[in-house]
Amino acid sequence: MRLPALARNGRLPALARNGRRACGMPSSQMRRLAAGRPTLPAPRIARSLSSASAARHSASEAPAPPLQASEAPAPPLQASEAPAPPLQDTFGRLHDYLRISVTERCNLRCQYCMPEEGIDLTRSSQLLTTPEILRIARIFVQQGVTKIRLTGGEPSIRKDIVELVAGLNELRPLGLQRIAMTTNGIALRRKLQPLREAGMDGLNISLDTRDPRKFELFTRRSGCTRVLQTIADASALGFEFVKVNVVVMRGQNEDELSSFVEMTHEDPLDVRFIEYMPFDGNKWGRQKLVSYKEMLDGLLRLYGDRLERLPLEPNHTAKGFKIRGYRGQFGFITSMTRSFCSECNRVRVMADGNLKVCLFGNAEVSLRDMLRSGASDAQVVATIAQAIKRKKRAHAGMDTLSQMPNRPMIKIGG
Repeated sequence: MRLPALARNGRLPALARNGRRACGMPSSQMRRLAAGRPTLPAPRIARSLSSASAARHSASEAPAPPLQASEAPAPPLQASEAPAPPLQDTFGRLHDYLRISVTERCNLRCQYCMPEEGIDLTRSSQLLTTPEILRIARIFVQQGVTKIRLTGGEPSIRKDIVELVAGLNELRPLGLQRIAMTTNGIALRRKLQPLREAGMDGLNISLDTRDPRKFELFTRRSGCTRVLQTIADASALGFEFVKVNVVVMRGQNEDELSSFVEMTHEDPLDVRFIEYMPFDGNKWGRQKLVSYKEMLDGLLRLYGDRLERLPLEPNHTAKGFKIRGYRGQFGFITSMTRSFCSECNRVRVMADGNLKVCLFGNAEVSLRDMLRSGASDAQVVATIAQAIKRKKRAHAGMDTLSQMPNRPMIKIGG
């Protein structure tokens, strides 16, 4: 049987008076062919019907046949088939924590952060502006980010840091819950109160030694007493948390662990002992690494059964402990010997606007260029989602990392 050609205007030929097409094919079959579906035979008329009744029951008037499998409505989308949120990677990790580096400049020269010879700073015209930072932050918050941490360089030396925090604070109705900052504390004291009033919730203050002489060796600058005073002032100002970051390096400060733990006796501080990590120019070596196990064993010998392990927090970076009766606590960030990649919920935007989904990965994508080329929020979200989908299950081992190209820590953001 030849199929009728479509009319020039794209419509099917008109129905004949008896409900069939000019070719004699029922209209229901013609509709199925036009839709690319197989034809169904016209239902038979019961033999008991009179010839007059049979005339009235032409194929076009017959009751519609039951839906076939190919015509049945699509079943509702199951939860497992639903599109993944833009900030969820292929391993199911949801990234609700954004770190934004707001400057590459710093007033210290810490060994593990900046190469001894210094760095080539990015031209100011190539750094994110305050409106660009706030737009990127808003886009991330609208996609589910609940915590933003400002890093650097040293963020407190940025002239508009208080205004920037106030701008981030306006994102709380969109879902932002916490604003924090990592700082060396040198220039922070006079800004503590304005930052708290602008919406800053908590601080991580870097201090690798309490010895002024060793401080100068670590940072190539003076200022130990100033940092200790900043920690005391911040603790008294009522921030939700004040954490002290301590990078532990063999031969330099591994003998000071108990001294830092004692800082948690009277004050509700949270001291973080960080395993030394490899970045460009910091001369990392396995022989300089003091492992989590070694640090913990030493404190166990000193404090015995007074040392209590704390429950792991969701998306933890630190394994927490406290000394019974002390107000504060301490923990270990074990990126080298016991990685926590399976719990990772963090992404980074660096001062030049590049997105980095893993601290130790060297894959980057420029959000700055997208913003400046007129990209819409939806296009930026799509690019972010693609980058996160490419995130690996875990970073490489420490010896491999030490051979891989990466930025200096100061150009990533702590």
